[in-house]
Order: sequence, then structure tokens, then C-alpha cells
Amino acid sequence: MVNTGTRAQTPSLGQFDQQIDIDPAGQSGSRPGAATYDEAQQSYTLVSPAGPAGPGVQGEEAPVHFLHRRLAGDFIVTAQVVAREGGQSSGLGLLVRAGLEPYAPYVAAAVDGAGVPWLRVRRTQGGAIEHVQAPLAGADVVQLERKGHSYVLSAARFGDPFTTVAATDVDLGDELYAGLFAGALPGAAAVATFRNVRLVKPAAKGFDRARDPFVSRLELLDVADGRREVIYAADDVLEAPNWTRDGAALIYNSGGRLYRFDLQTRTPAPIDTGDVVRNNNDHVLSFDGEQLAISSHDERDDSQVYIVPLAGGQPRRVTPVGPSYLHGWSPDGKQLVYTGYRNGVFDIYRIGAEDDAAGGAEEQLTRGSGLDDGPEYTPDGQSIYFNSTRSGRMQIWRMKADGSGQEQMTDDECDNWFPHISPDGRQVVFLSYLAGEVEPHDHPPARRVYLRLMPVNGGAPKVIAYLYGGQGTINVPSWSPDGRWIAFVSNTMPIPSS
Repeated sequence: MVNTGTRAQTPSLGQFDQQIDIDPAGQSGSRPGAATYDEAQQSYTLVSPAGPAGPGVQGEEAPVHFLHRRLAGDFIVTAQVVAREGGQSSGLGLLVRAGLEPYAPYVAAAVDGAGVPWLRVRRTQGGAIEHVQAPLAGADVVQLERKGHSYVLSAARFGDPFTTVAATDVDLGDELYAGLFAGALPGAAAVATFRNVRLVKPAAKGFDRARDPFVSRLELLDVADGRREVIYAADDVLEAPNWTRDGAALIYNSGGRLYRFDLQTRTPAPIDTGDVVRNNNDHVLSFDGEQLAISSHDERDDSQVYIVPLAGGQPRRVTPVGPSYLHGWSPDGKQLVYTGYRNGVFDIYRIGAEDDAAGGAEEQLTRGSGLDDGPEYTPDGQSIYFNSTRSGRMQIWRMKADGSGQEQMTDDECDNWFPHISPDGRQVVFLSYLAGEVEPHDHPPARRVYLRLMPVNGGAPKVIAYLYGGQGTINVPSWSPDGRWIAFVSNTMPIPSS
């Protein structure tokens, strides 16, 4: 039977709008499940119906509580299980169903009580259940992606890369019920809390961000525990948030303009940049917090570097030629570092920031055989981190401030971009495109990416966010002044209301 007593439409369910118990065998009796949404923590807690006493509670034959909404076409749902009560639950995770009636076709991506991920499929009404287990234990991050008639489970122990398994040729129809579920325990209810839950509508083939509808989510990430919070969303392109030195606001770009986003009021306001209004996503605050260096396209459509007071005004141009894409400011305020395209090659340059006259001399710091990009000073001013394709894939590199001593800091299957050093100089966060997502020289938006963290002197990177983003996510220094938070932008195509 299907217990509809807990089904409701309420604005308190976050990204979802309905919940229901599904109990095909009628095992739960009068002990229904429930779901609640904690708006402050942006987390969901699900209580399953109670299962029957004794062994044998498994699969959909066990009662589940399902928090859901309608989704059509391709989509990605991601969640992390951060708390659970009970032992060997029949499953906690993500569920997609063709219908809410008993024995409807479905795909479930979940972890059991030991954190073993599995993908379970029923292709037809009342049909047999197929079960695929991923070679992993202790997983708490689960992602289910629908790609036409294929469903991909990606799972990880938080901090590790995804392990994936897939089911193909599964036709559940176009519009489905999708969301979170908690499966029952033998003789008891399972309780689970999910955080970092994200619904994403991926970009279609041929997507053009300048033309097609696009949603940007401005997020904060707690570096210590991995909790994420969406603080602002817009049906527009927002890119590259960085922090003011007092920690009170973020600076981001959108539509060629720069904006100051007040973290107390959660509202943006434009920054006056005079007639320099074709700004891109490369902007950096001076270490004293008084000035803003920006990149903007000139009349020839070449990106140039400018300096403007943070309070606004008419910028002064710094770079003599373009294209020049700003990325870093030295702690002593004397030098800017940027990527310049000269003689058909992207290399890293530095230039004096204190000259009042435009067109000062620039100094070339790299002469690599590939693309060099994303330079940023360490807080002590002794080193510059950057990313380069000179070893094949895009990887993180480091050099001394004068360009000497260049050394590779990462070497893995990801394409790694935009290293940002923590205020205490101990850690580096960077953006990683998953293997096979992009060509090494490319960094488009709306792709499957990680944010990863590693010690400043190298070591195994740790995943601190699993998201859909890329270009504009963390192009600029993204750490809060106290080193606790990272600001970034994630992407999705518009998701129609249920």
C-alpha cells in the first residue's frame, strides 16, 4: 500500500515540494515517516517508516520515505549524508521514480549502513530489481545523474574523488519524481540528515552562456567541515567572488560590471568603474583593501589591466598591451601579476602597480611550452602559484616571485585551474575539472568540477566540494580574511517549478 497521510505541499521543504511514504508490502503499519528542512543550515532530515522486525528488509520491499519534486529531461542530484541513526538501513540517498504507486519503475542511488554505494533499478511496473554495487565503503556523498536513458551513480567518501557505476537503457519516461529517500530499519525507523543537496539541470549540447538561460548560485563553503550555503541566486551570469578585507562583502562581476555584495543584507550594489564597463572575471583587491585591480576589454576588444579605488571612480590603465588578464597583487602593493597573450603564447607577466602613467614596462616570468595562467602571490610575497599545460594536462605549478625555481605541484588525471592560497599561507584551493570533461587548455562553465585543497608545499589534494561549475567559479582569490570560508559560484540551467 501507499501511505499518503504524510504527503503535503509546503514551502518549508527547500528544493522539494512533496513527501510520501512508499510501502508496497504494507510493512510500516501506523508508523509513518517524515521530512523536514532546516533553512538556517540548508539541510534535510528524513525519518523513514518503521520496518518489520527481523531480517530480510532490503530494496524497495522495505518501506521508504520519499521527499521529492518533478524533474524533466536530464538532471543531476547530489547530496551528502552527514548524520544517521540506526545500523543497517535498507538505504539512504537519491531516488527517481516514474510514479508514486507501488512497484513503479525507479532508479535509486544510495549508501547502506556501512557506506557501501549501490545503484538499484526497476525498469518496468512490478518488474525485477537489478542491483549494482560500487567498489567502495564508507561513502557519504552520493550523486545521481540522468543522461537520456542512462543513470550514473557517483559516490565518494567526503574528500575523495568520485567512483562511478551506471545503468543504461532505462526508460522511465521524460518527467519523473526525483529527490531524497530514507529506507527503513528492521523493526525501527531510520533517521538521516542530508546537506549540500543540489539539483542541477545540465547544459545541453551547443549551450551558449551569452544567449541561453542560465542560473548562477553564489555560495559559501566552510573549509573546516565542508558545509555549503547558497547565499544568493540569479537568472544571470555571476562570476568570480572575492572578499573585501573587512570580510563584510564579496566583489563579483556580471554583465561587464562589478558588484559589491553585502553579506549582512544579502544584496548587491554596482561599483562605479567610470567608462571601463566591459569587465571580465579577473579582479583582485589590494592587500590594504583600498584598491581594486580589474581586467576589462578595450576598444580593440583586448583585455587590459586597470586600477580603481574600491569605493569607485575612473580606473587608470596599467598594462601597455593586451590581451592581459589580471590574477594577483603582491602583498607589498608594488606588483601585479597577470596572464598575457604575446606572440601567440599565453605567459605570465608582472608589472609595477604604483606607476601613475599608463604603459609601464612589463616583465615576463614564464616561457613555458604550454598555456600558463592564473598567477597568484603567496601571502609572504615569496612565491607565485599558477596553472600550466606544459606537462600535458593543466596542473598547478609554483615559482619564486622573480620567475625562477618553477616546479610542478600537482600531477593527476584532473585539469587543475586557479590556485588560491589561504591567508595563513598554509593551504591552496583550486578548481579541478574531472577527467575527460575538457581539453587541458579550456575552462568552460557548466561542467562537473571539484574544489580541492592541498598543503601549500604539495601533497594529496582533498575534495572539499562536488559541484557543477567551471569558468567563473573561483577565477579570483576566494578565501575569507579569517581563512574559514571560500566563496564560489555554481551553475545550473533554469529548473522549472514543479
